This record gives sequence, structure tokens and C-alpha cells, in this order.
Amino acid sequence: MSSHARGLLLLILVTALWGSTFAVVKELGALLPPSVLIAWRFLIASAALLPALALVRRGTGEAAPSTPSRPLWRDGLILGAWLIAGYGTQTIALQTTGANRAAFFTALSVVLVPVWLVAAQRRRMPLVLWLALPLAVAGLALLSWEGGAFVVGDAWALACAVTYAGFIVALERTAARHEALRFTFAQLAAVTVLAWLWAGLAAPAQLWPPAAAWGPLLYLGLLATAVTTLLQTVGQRSVSAAEASLIYALEPVTAALFSFLLIGERVGLRGALGGLLVVAATVLSQRAGGEPHPETPAPQVET
Repeated sequence: MSSHARGLLLLILVTALWGSTFAVVKELGALLPPSVLIAWRFLIASAALLPALALVRRGTGEAAPSTPSRPLWRDGLILGAWLIAGYGTQTIALQTTGANRAAFFTALSVVLVPVWLVAAQRRRMPLVLWLALPLAVAGLALLSWEGGAFVVGDAWALACAVTYAGFIVALERTAARHEALRFTFAQLAAVTVLAWLWAGLAAPAQLWPPAAAWGPLLYLGLLATAVTTLLQTVGQRSVSAAEASLIYALEPVTAALFSFLLIGERVGLRGALGGLLVVAATVLSQRAGGEPHPETPAPQVET
């Protein structure tokens, strides 16, 4: 299997794991303030990677560096800032708009990523990707759009689309510069620090979760955060930001599938057609080829 095909499969697995969190996040929203939920989610994810980091270091016989690599932590902080901005804007959006509308606006990052790359980096996008974009947006609209007047929550969801597009572009540029496990930990640690600062300011009296929240938090922290961030970091080494954004558009499709399997929610004929269009757009995008960003430096291990 080529590295490009392996990267695609990893990113598809990421979207499936994200989609499975719909019911979990819905349950936790009634138990925890958004800032506290994010703070604990990323703290659990960061702590989960510490044993893996120790095992890797022991297996390679590598001593811990006396001074952490500045590029590693700098890039981790940049990615962490994009992530916390995305999670924060999406959380605020969900307080004042519907989940389906928020999903539609947030998923517009599928369009923003290639536009960003063309405008800021003067990169040429394959024609087939431009053909896949409107197909994906149409599918997302059929799957998620509920109509109605534009509300302030929609603006926050659009801000989430912008910040997550920034994360995808920044990850493409930095993923191959660092060893995957350390770089993933640097990102999660940065978000953890920023999220706890947010929680301390926004909900200082509600920092400790109730007993019923621990199971869902562990699932979100371990699988839907630690594992997915690591898979993203590895996957985007060989998959371009533009391709990745189209693959991530599968998240509402997997969310609808898991919602049906876990809590019996149905999307109807319109939603099913929308899901098929998003899948078709993703398949079409793969005709663009398998060498997405040869200008990205080769992976290097920090010492």
C-alpha cells in the first residue's frame, strides 16, 4: 500500500471516530460547561500519550533531551492555538444555533482550504478538486442545512470553519517536520494549557466533573482526541490539505450513520442523497493524484 493510500485510510478513520462522538458530546453538554469539557478532554488526551512517549524513548534507547526542541514546541503551540480556536468557536456556535446548521457552516472549511492555499501560497489546485468542491457543498447542504434566517451562532460556526481550515493548512506544512508522537503531544499539551486558562476564567466553580461525566470524557479524550490527532498528524504527511478537507467533509455522513446506529435518528431521503454526494466528491477528489505536496520537508526526529 502506498503512503498516500495509507494516509487516506487514516484520515477516513479519523472522520469515523469524530462521527461517533455525536451522542457523547450531546450527553456531556448537559453536565459540563463547554470550557471545562474541552479542558478535561485534552488533559486526558495529553496524559494518555505520556506512557507511549516513555515506551518509544525506552525502545530506541534515547535519552530525554535536556532542552525541548524549540521548533517542535513552537509548531505545537501554533497548531494548538488553531485547535482551541476551532473548538471554542464551535462550542459558542452550538449555544445559539442548531447542531445541523452548525455542522453545515463548519464543514465549509472544505471550500476554504483550497481557496486559502491558492490565495496565500499561490498553489495550483487540480481541476478535479475544484469539480469535487461544489459537489461536497451541495451534499453537506442536503445533509445538514435546515433553512431559516441567519443568526449569530451561524457566524460563530463560520469562524470555526475558518479556524479549522487554518489548522488543516498549518498541519500540512508542519506534520512532516517532526516525529509524529511527540508532535501530537505538543499540540495536545498546548490546547490543554489554553483550555484550562479558558475554563478557569469562564467557570471557576465548575471545574470538577460529576461522576456521570467521566465515562464519556474518557472516550472523548482517549479515542476522539488523542488517537484522532495522532492519526491526523501521520495521515497529513502524505495527503494534501485540500484532499484532507474533502475527506473531513465525511464527518457529517459518519455522524448521521452513528446517530442512526446508536440512538435511532434518521436523516431521510434528502439526507441520504446528501451523504452520497459527499462520498462521491471524496472519491472524485482522489483522481487528483497521490503526490500532494512534494515541497514538504522529509520527517526528522528531534534529538
